[in-house]
Amino acid sequence: MTAHRGQHRGGRVTAVLGPTNTGKTHLAVERMLGHRTGIIGLPLRLLAREIYDRVVAQKGIGAVALVTGEEKIVPSRPNYFVCTVEAMPLTWRADFLAVDEIQLCADPERGHVFTDRLLRARGEQETMFLGSNTMKPIIRRLLPEAQFIERPRFSVLSYAGEKKLSRLPRRSAIVAFSAADVYALAELMRRQRGGAAVIMGALSPRTRNAQVALYQAGEVDYLIATDAIGMGLNMDVDHVAFAAQRKFDGLGHRELRPAEVGQIAGRAGRHMNDGTFGTTGGAGAMTDEMVELVENHRFPAVRWLHWRNAILDFQSPAALVHSLRQAPPRDDLHLVQEADDSQALHVLLGDSVIRDAVRGPAMVRLLWDVCRIPDFAKTMPEAHHRTLNRIFRFLLSGSSGENGRIPADWIDRHMRRLDRVDGDIDTLAGRIAHVRTWTYISHQAEWLDDAGHWQERTRGVEDALSDALHAALTQRFVDRRTAALYRGLNERRDLLAAVTANGEVLVEGQYVGRLQGLKYEPDAAADVPGGRALRTAANRVLSREIARRAVKLAAAERDAISWQDDQRLWWDGAPVAQVSLGAGRLEPRVEILPFDHLDGPLRERARHHLQTWLRGHIGASLSPLLKLSAVSFQGPARGLVYQLIEALGVMPREQVADMVADLSASDRAQLHSLGVRLGYRDVFVPALLRPAPTSIRARLWRLAHPDLMLVPPSDPARVAVVVPGEAPAVDYLSAFGYRPVGDPRLRPEARLAVRVDIFDRLARLAHIASKAGAAGTKQFQANHDMLSLLGRGREGLDDVLRDLGYRGEGPIAARRYRFRRPKQKRQARQGDRAAGPEAAGRNAAPVSAFAELRHLLRRS
Repeated sequence: MTAHRGQHRGGRVTAVLGPTNTGKTHLAVERMLGHRTGIIGLPLRLLAREIYDRVVAQKGIGAVALVTGEEKIVPSRPNYFVCTVEAMPLTWRADFLAVDEIQLCADPERGHVFTDRLLRARGEQETMFLGSNTMKPIIRRLLPEAQFIERPRFSVLSYAGEKKLSRLPRRSAIVAFSAADVYALAELMRRQRGGAAVIMGALSPRTRNAQVALYQAGEVDYLIATDAIGMGLNMDVDHVAFAAQRKFDGLGHRELRPAEVGQIAGRAGRHMNDGTFGTTGGAGAMTDEMVELVENHRFPAVRWLHWRNAILDFQSPAALVHSLRQAPPRDDLHLVQEADDSQALHVLLGDSVIRDAVRGPAMVRLLWDVCRIPDFAKTMPEAHHRTLNRIFRFLLSGSSGENGRIPADWIDRHMRRLDRVDGDIDTLAGRIAHVRTWTYISHQAEWLDDAGHWQERTRGVEDALSDALHAALTQRFVDRRTAALYRGLNERRDLLAAVTANGEVLVEGQYVGRLQGLKYEPDAAADVPGGRALRTAANRVLSREIARRAVKLAAAERDAISWQDDQRLWWDGAPVAQVSLGAGRLEPRVEILPFDHLDGPLRERARHHLQTWLRGHIGASLSPLLKLSAVSFQGPARGLVYQLIEALGVMPREQVADMVADLSASDRAQLHSLGVRLGYRDVFVPALLRPAPTSIRARLWRLAHPDLMLVPPSDPARVAVVVPGEAPAVDYLSAFGYRPVGDPRLRPEARLAVRVDIFDRLARLAHIASKAGAAGTKQFQANHDMLSLLGRGREGLDDVLRDLGYRGEGPIAARRYRFRRPKQKRQARQGDRAAGPEAAGRNAAPVSAFAELRHLLRRS
C-alpha cells in the first residue's frame, strides 16, 4: 500500500525489539531486499549513507535512492528508498517499510516525527519497526495488530567498574556530555596514550567517518565521544567508559537514565565479541541497580510518546497554527512542545508584510516549507529566523502568480563567508553546521534557478571544511611526538627530559609521570618498551628538580606550610613530612617522608626547618600552655599544671580534685592570671576552646591515640553538639573542649556534649537561680539566659541541669528545679566521719567544687 498517513491497510506489522548488537537493522535491510520495493527510515544521515552504500553494492546504483534533508540521489526508477525518518517519501507505494530506532518517539525534539511514522506509515505487504524493548507496552496499546519479535544480544555486556583513565584498556570509547569535556579528555589521552579519535554530534558525517577510520585503522586506540556514539556507529569497541553520569538535556542537568546508559554502553562488544562498560575520570561507580538493568537490558517502559497533528490545515495561517496545536487523541500521546518549525512560523507571522501576503493554501504551504528549513547550528535562533524571513520574501517576489527565486548572488555571499578552512575546531564545526542548512535549501529545486549548481557548491564547501576539521582534530588530539620517543630509544641516544611548571615529567615530549611536592608518581601508561632508558632520563631530571625543591622547602615561609588532619605537613600542594609522638606532649617529632632522589644532608636540612616550623605553629596556637610550662610552680600547683599540659588544656576536675583542694590562695590567683579556670566539673583554659587551637589540640591528642578511629564533632564552633549514645571517652571529648551530659540509658542513640566553658557558666547561672529561688525550697525555673546560652531548647537544658544534680518537677515547659545531692554522696559523707580523714579526702571533690563555685561567684 501507499505509506498512507490517514489509515492502516493491508500488510503485516512487526515490531523487532531488543538491545544494541542484536542485528535488528541488518534484519530489516535483508527483509526489504526480499521484497520488490521498499523504504527504510533511519535516525541519522550518516547511517542512511552507510545502508545506502550496502544496498547499492547488492542491487546496483540505479535501483536505490538516498533521500536525506541534505542529500538526494534519486535514479529514474528506484526500487528502494534509504532515507532519514524525516525525509521518508510517504506517498510512494512500497511493498515493505521499516523505521529504525523507534524508541525515538520519546525524544523531545524529533519524537513527534517518529510517532507519526509509527501510527501512519505502512508498507503494502510488510511494515517493521525496530527499537528498544522499552517500546513494547505502548506499541501493543497503539497497534493491537502488531506482532513482536524479541532479539537477544549477540554478545555479553558486563560491568567492569571504575578505572583511572590511564588504566583503561585498548579499544575503549570514553563518553562525555559536553564539547569542553570531550576536548579535555582527548587532550589528556593525547598526553598519556598518544592520541584519541573524537566523535561528536556537531561533526559532519565526513568528519565522523574520517575520525572513525583513524580509530578503526589502529592509529589511535581510544575514542572520545559524546552520546552521539549511541546511534549509527558500528566500531570495534571493547569497553565503554562513562566520564560523567549526568548530562544537560536542554532544560537542566540530570542523571543519565538506564536506557540511555544501555544504548551507549551497548556500543561495546560488536557481533559475537563480548563487551564491558564502566566509569572513569572521577564519575564515580555506577549503582548496583543501574548495573543490573544495563547488564540484563531491562529498562523502564516508555509510558507516552511525543505527538503532533500530521494532517495540517493550509487554508489560512490561523488554520495552520490551530492544526499544529490540536490536542492528541489519546492520553498516552503528549503534544510536543513548540518545535523549531512552529517557533519559526510564529516569528514569521509576526512580520506584518508576510502576514498580509500569505493568502490561500498554496502560499500557506510555502510559508510552512520555509519554516521547516532546519537550523543545524542551533546557536542563534534570531539569526536563523532572519534568514527564513529573507528567503520567504524572495519567494514572494515572483510575478504572474509564480513564486520567486532565491537570488544567486545572495546565496553566493553566504557561501563565500563559509568557504574558509582557517580557524579552530569550534569555528570549523560551526561553519559546517551553517553549510548543512544551505545544503538543505539547495535541494529545494523550485526555489532556485540552478539547484544542481548549488548542491555541488554546498557539498564541496562541506567536504573541504570537514577535511579541515578532521585535520584539526588529528593535529590537536593525536600526539605525533610519540614517534620521537621511539626514535630516540632506537638510536640509543640520551633522551631529553623536563619537568613543566605544573609538575608534569616529560621525556621527549611524552608524559611519563607527575612530580607533586617532592614525590614522583610515574604514569603506568608510560611503561613502554625501552622503559629503562625512559626511566633513566626521567631520574636525571628528577634528581635536579627534587634537590631544587628541597632547598626551596628548607626556606619556605610560614604560610606555605600546613599541618593537615592526616598528621602530615603539606607544602606546595603535597605531603612532605610525617608528624609523630615526640618527647613531650607539645613537641611532636617531624620526619621527612621517604622520597627518592633526596640525599641525607638536604633531607635533614628540610626536616630541621619543618620541625622548627611545627614548634612555632604549636606555640602560636597553644601559647597559654607554653606560658604555664614556663612558670615555676611548687607543690600542688606544679602537679596541677603538669596534668593540665598533658591534657592539652582541658581535663575533668575529678582527676585532680586533691590538688585543687590543696591550692593556696596565691596559687589560685596566679593560675587565674594565666588563664586557667577551676570550673565546677572541669579545669580548663578558655582561650584554647576557640576552633583554631581546638584543631591543634585534637591533632596532638590523636598522636597519642593513633589506634582510635574517632572523628571530631560536626562543628567545633558550636557550644553544644550531639555525640553517639555510646558516649566516647571523656578525654577524647576533652580534646575538643566538650563534656558529655545526660544519662546514656535514657538516650541510647545520641546524647548531648557541651563545651566545658558553657557548662561551667550554666552551673553558675543555675547556682544563682537556686539561691534566689522561693524561700525554703530553692526551686527555680529555666530562664532565658540559660536557654540562649546553651541553644538546645528546654530538653537539652534539662539534660545539663540533671547532670549538675538538679531534679525537675512538672511539665518541661514549666519545670521547676531543685538541687539534690546524690544519696550515695550523702551516705559517703556520713561514713567519712567514722572512717577517718583519708576517706573524707576521697569524697571531698564535690564539696570543693561547690566551694570553688561560691568563690568564683563572690569574685564576680
